[in-house]
Amino acid sequence: MSTERGIRPSAARTTDLLPRLRSDLTRAKFTVGSLEELWGADAAAALHRGERVPARRVLDARRAEHGASADLATLAELFVLGFDVPRSEAEHALPALGVDGATELGLLAPAGAADPVGDAATALDAASVRAALDLRPYTFTDAVGTVEWWILSDLGELALGHALGEHHVLGVGGASMTLSGLMLPTPAARVLDLGTGCGIQAMHATRFSAHVVATDISERALRLAGLNVELNGIDGVEFRHGSLFEPVAGERFDRIVSNPPFVITPRVVGVPEYEYRDGGMVGDALVEAVVRDAAAHLEPGGVAQLLGNWEYRATDDGLERVREWAGGLDHWIVERERQRITEYAETWIRDGGTRPGTPDFDRLYEAWLDDFDARGVREIGFGYVLLRRPAAARSVAPLARLERRHGALGNDDAPLGVHFAACLDAHDRQAALGDEEVAALRLTVAGDVTEERHFWPGDEHPTAMLLRQGGGFGRTIGLDTGLAALVGACDGELPVGAIIDAVAQLLDVDESELAAELLPAVRGLIDDGILLLPAE
Repeated sequence: MSTERGIRPSAARTTDLLPRLRSDLTRAKFTVGSLEELWGADAAAALHRGERVPARRVLDARRAEHGASADLATLAELFVLGFDVPRSEAEHALPALGVDGATELGLLAPAGAADPVGDAATALDAASVRAALDLRPYTFTDAVGTVEWWILSDLGELALGHALGEHHVLGVGGASMTLSGLMLPTPAARVLDLGTGCGIQAMHATRFSAHVVATDISERALRLAGLNVELNGIDGVEFRHGSLFEPVAGERFDRIVSNPPFVITPRVVGVPEYEYRDGGMVGDALVEAVVRDAAAHLEPGGVAQLLGNWEYRATDDGLERVREWAGGLDHWIVERERQRITEYAETWIRDGGTRPGTPDFDRLYEAWLDDFDARGVREIGFGYVLLRRPAAARSVAPLARLERRHGALGNDDAPLGVHFAACLDAHDRQAALGDEEVAALRLTVAGDVTEERHFWPGDEHPTAMLLRQGGGFGRTIGLDTGLAALVGACDGELPVGAIIDAVAQLLDVDESELAAELLPAVRGLIDDGILLLPAE
């Protein structure tokens, strides 16, 4: 390992120290559930908002009552809340690793150190110690089961007490959790994690692939990612240093996942460029580069999934710009949010630790607005991009979905990646069928779908009929009388064509005309996961 910024042990020494740390964390029950039980739901919610005072007050009030949870409380104060603790308590909480081992690993530094990361290797003669790295538990449930890991990253603003450094390595945040939930849970021979950061996406990818290549432009990020993989006993991850696709030139993968540094940042002197979020390009050019270059690194049938921002310039539609970047790839692009440029600037200036009301905040705000004005940008979109390289001999119509889903998603517990995978499979199956074959299908309504009917008081007939999807994207589909009748009859017994014939007779309309109207709608409901195809 390099000696840079507190990560100092040799590879052999790290291999010796990390199992000891894992043993101590397991012994103390340093898990998400245990911490929430330790300080309660209110304090846990405050921590999610970046406020640690409620958790500290709970720990102070219960200090004499900790008993068996004393070591858990010590680890929580050190690594989650970022407080100093007596060296003796740290020794007790880390009996296998010890304070000296934690210092060698770069986890601890003397209390009061001006630079806890840089001073992590200083001899710990002080009576108290503090964290030099962020270490916290992480849990996640995917299609395979429940994950319990620990994640190392750089100290956040809360522990540092000041703005983040430009080489900061981010831990697990909202964006990374979003992407991991989007991953298709289907087997893949080789996966590329482009811009791995702390390694969380690569770790998730090992759940369905035996070989993952993780790249990053930051050597420090690669070292921390390597520690996380080893700490959690994960095999099959290969780390490579370099920018974007440079480390994998000429290679192809079955799956690409990326939470790229997509934040749109002014390229002027005096504006910090954080490696974990800023790709060094103007505007949304980095996301464009990833989308355009993905085709050259996907195997036929391979899928790339990434998060991104895109600009709405003057009269240009941001989503249409992303569609253009996708070129000849199959694509499913979902815009989840759109922000005015003022909101966007405020969000990311604050993210770096610069507080509103300060001269630095105002200076950065001016720089952001000047940058947007120079390109005529009025809004910024954020969302998910799924790309697929067509198979060598395409047998179905291209997948080309472009949609805005700015509201709440479905509320079931399944990760969205499960829904994506099911919808992709359903699309491919129905797209390969002619209308006569679709008419011969015996479909069923998904179990999470409900129907609503709204009436004016006293009216016999509904004024509005809606299908509501409980999971997935939580879609709401408007129905006319014919489609409502068709969906209501889809119980797996009758073919679609027979249902259409019966509805046509009921409504006294031409059967072929009704079929021409309803079959495209049926295909759309299959694509959305609302109507289910029979098992193959």
